[in-house]
Amino acid sequence: MKHKVFIDGSVGTTGLRIHERLGTRADIEMITIDEQDRKDVLKRAEKINSADVAFLCLPDNAVLEVMQYVNGSVKIIDTSTAHRTNESWVYGMPELHAGKQYNNIEKANRIAVPGCHATGFISLVAPIMESQMADKDYPFTVHSITGYSGGGKQMISDYEQNPNSDLFISPKQYALGQTHKHLPEMKKICGLNYHPVFNPILSSFYSGMVVTVPLVTRLLKDPKTTPEQVAKMYQAYYKNQPMVLVHGAQEMPENGGLSANALSGKDALEIFVFGTQEHIVVASRFDNLGKGASGTAIQCMNIMLGLGQTTGLVTL
Repeated sequence: MKHKVFIDGSVGTTGLRIHERLGTRADIEMITIDEQDRKDVLKRAEKINSADVAFLCLPDNAVLEVMQYVNGSVKIIDTSTAHRTNESWVYGMPELHAGKQYNNIEKANRIAVPGCHATGFISLVAPIMESQMADKDYPFTVHSITGYSGGGKQMISDYEQNPNSDLFISPKQYALGQTHKHLPEMKKICGLNYHPVFNPILSSFYSGMVVTVPLVTRLLKDPKTTPEQVAKMYQAYYKNQPMVLVHGAQEMPENGGLSANALSGKDALEIFVFGTQEHIVVASRFDNLGKGASGTAIQCMNIMLGLGQTTGLVTL
């Protein structure tokens, strides 16, 4: 049996990668739309309503527009920001709540795929909060370095056409005003009272990212918390999760540092724990186009259709 799938927005970075992945699968029948109908909301809605699963890889306003015409029975996977904090939609991170979110996704018709930076932060902080290691008003800070592909076609073009420009060679910190669109989901999904201080950094590699959260142990519920305890907590939380690998405390990866693009082309996520009894650093590493976007979207589709969740995905 083939499952009918439509991608609304298949020419964007995320949609294109989903299309490439699904186009080679024998269990998927791709529904296409004529080029002249790509901006016709009613024609797009018609295609969505003919599918078993539809991916919405569009700007927020385009998603909200087309959803007015979508049947309730169609399984929708939205990769935009539009529904990530909407109580009527299920947040698409199967590993949440020590894997219990898998069951919510399995039963849902409306999935909001996490943002890439948010994926890194939530993968680190949700387990801390659910394990009651920190209070809801803990002053979290998050640093995230990412490849330029997350900025879409125009940014990709800018970087690839100006490889020797000083403006594109060096890392660039952005969203300095602390209003980044991923902040609301970071706060809500982790159950925090306040948004974290968020420092995203764009760099001159295509895809991949490392998201880092420092922990000041004297501000945790137990000021004697050690890196080893934090690593064991993550290992228990993500036990039997095929797309998450938790390394042991102080387990240093390649060449004594974390290369942000080491998982480029993969769909899994790694978690690292370093530090001392005074200051602990936790980090997640993944591909911003994989586990940070298209990989998670396909993982959710697999779960919704009752398929093996790693089908068609690149694990570690």
